[in-house]
Amino acid sequence: MNQLTVYYDELCVLCSAEINHYKKQAGSDQIRFVDITSDSFNPKAEGIDPYQAHKVMHAKSGDGKILTKMESFIAIWKLLPKYRWLYDLSGVKPIRLMMDAGYVVFATVRPFLPKKNKADCQDSPYCDIQPKRKK
Repeated sequence: MNQLTVYYDELCVLCSAEINHYKKQAGSDQIRFVDITSDSFNPKAEGIDPYQAHKVMHAKSGDGKILTKMESFIAIWKLLPKYRWLYDLSGVKPIRLMMDAGYVVFATVRPFLPKKNKADCQDSPYCDIQPKRKK
């Protein structure tokens, strides 16, 4: 039984590389990884706002609680022995604040990062999620 479901963007080069790394780690059998760019992904059926699913990282705990942003990564780290030290560090308030701030920076620049296949991205209304630019 999976203790955690992680929703990730397979088209994002950095995102998919990190998730593929996690998939190879001891403990990853407790995690179900779901590609949010797959045609079969239905965010509403998972209890996730479709727009937000592509804007920030989401996960769902075994009891159905939706986790977002750094909470998602912390839940992953808790299940992977190699990364348990990061889980432990996240319990230190100043470090957690820095982790949260770092995630906000990443989420802001992520839409500008290269995609694996731009042709695939054209089919998704979420690929162009970018901050509004002032004119």
